[in-house]
Amino acid sequence: MKIKFLGASGTVTGSKYLVHAGGKHILVDCGVFQGEKEWKDRNWHNFSEYTGHAVKEIDAILLTHAHIDHAAFVPRLYLQGFSGPVYATKPTVELCGLLLPDYGKIQEEDASYRERKRISSHHPPLPLYSVDDASRSLKLFSSVSFGVRHEIFPGVFATWRRMGHILGAASITLESENKMITFSGDVGRYNVPILVDPEPAPLGDLLLIESTYGDRTHPTEGPEAELARYINKTAARGGVVIIPSFAVGRTQLILFYLRELKERGKITDIPIIVDSPMARDATQIYRINRECYDEQSAKLFANGREPFIPSKLRFTRDVEESKLLNRIHEPMIIISASGMLTGGRVLHHLYHRISSPLNTVLFIGHQAKGTKGAWIQARPQTARLFKEEVPIRAEIASIEGLSAHADRDELLRWCRESAEKFKNKPALTAFVHGEDDVLQAFSRTVNKSLGWHTKVPHYLEEIEI
Repeated sequence: MKIKFLGASGTVTGSKYLVHAGGKHILVDCGVFQGEKEWKDRNWHNFSEYTGHAVKEIDAILLTHAHIDHAAFVPRLYLQGFSGPVYATKPTVELCGLLLPDYGKIQEEDASYRERKRISSHHPPLPLYSVDDASRSLKLFSSVSFGVRHEIFPGVFATWRRMGHILGAASITLESENKMITFSGDVGRYNVPILVDPEPAPLGDLLLIESTYGDRTHPTEGPEAELARYINKTAARGGVVIIPSFAVGRTQLILFYLRELKERGKITDIPIIVDSPMARDATQIYRINRECYDEQSAKLFANGREPFIPSKLRFTRDVEESKLLNRIHEPMIIISASGMLTGGRVLHHLYHRISSPLNTVLFIGHQAKGTKGAWIQARPQTARLFKEEVPIRAEIASIEGLSAHADRDELLRWCRESAEKFKNKPALTAFVHGEDDVLQAFSRTVNKSLGWHTKVPHYLEEIEI
C-alpha cells in the first residue's frame, strides 16, 4: 500500500490522502483548504500535476465526516471527471446534502462579488464549483454502516467506527494485502453531551491521527459555567452575544447547553436566534439520527423532551429577517455561521455590533491561521469588514471547552484504548490536521509517552508500507 499526503499536512484544513491499494486509487477524505492564501490557492491547482494521477483514475472516495475541510472538494473533482462511488456513513451523506450545495452557493456569490468589484485576477472570476455541480455530485454518494467491514473492491476492505466529533463522524480502517492503514478523522471529546464517545480502532501498519489540539489540554471547568458567565454579564449591560458557529455539530451542542442552562435558571431567559438556514436543517438531521446519541440525550428524547430547543429559540427564515436583527438593541444571543468568519451572515452582525462595548463576540471553536476569526480572536484594534476598517470595542472571548476536537490528553486516551482493545500498536504514526508546530509537539509527546515510532509528513510526501 502507498499513501500520498495531499492535504492537512502542515496545516489544519484540506484533508486528502491518496491511497494505492489492491490495484485501486482510493481518496480518503476530500476537503478544501481554508485560511491562509497559499493554502486556499491550492484548491485551484491541477489535480494531475501534483498527484501524478488523472482525476478519472480515482476509483473511490471514502469520507470520515461532512465538514468542509474533509468533504467539500468532492464536487470539484466531479466537475473534473470523477465518477466513482463516494462512501460515507448515513448521517454524513445527509449532512453533505446540506453542506456541499451551500459551499457551492458561497463560491458563486464570491465570484459574483469579485466580478462586480473588479477585484479578481481572472476574467471572469469563477466559482470553485456551483450549487448545481454540488447537487449533481451527490448522486455518487452511498451510505455505509458503522462497525461493518465493507469490501469496497475485491480484496480491499474499509471499516467506519464512531468518533463523536459531529454526527456521522468516523475513523476509517483500510485493509488490503495484509496491510492496514487507520485514519482517525477528527477525534471527538469524551464525556460531552449528544454523541457517543470516540470508539477505539485497530492501528495496524500506519495510523494517521489528527492533531488540532495536540499541544494543549482543554480547561477542566465545564464549558457551561463559562458560557453562563459571558451571557449573563453581556445581558446585564444590555448587550448582544454573537456566537460564530459551525452550522453542523457546534450549533447543536451550544443549543443543548443553552437549554440546560435556562432550565436550571443559570442564565437569563433572553431570546436565542439561530441565523443560519443550514444550521436549522442540520439540527433536524441531528433530531432524526438518534442511534448516534449517548445515553443522556437518548433519555431526553425517550422522555418526550427536545435536546436542542431552549426557550425563546427562533430560527430566521430569510435574509430580510436576518437584516432586521441588526435593528434590535436588546439583549439576545445570535448564533450564526461561519464558525471561522470565512463568510456568511455572521459578518453582517459583526459589522453592526463589534464596535459597541455592550456586546460580546464569543468564539467556541478552533480558528485556523489566516481566517478572519483568528485575526479577531487575537484582539486587534480594528477588523476589515466589507472593505472597511471597523473598530473593535466589543468584548472578544473564547471558550475552548466547547471545541469538538479532542485535546492532547484525549487524543492520547484514544490511542491507548485502541492499542489495548486490539492488542496492537501502529508500526508508524503520522500526524496530520494541525499547524506545523503543534504537529511536531504532539509527535514528540506520542513518541515519549507511548514509545511509538512517529513521523510528521510533508505536503505531497508519499509513504509505502
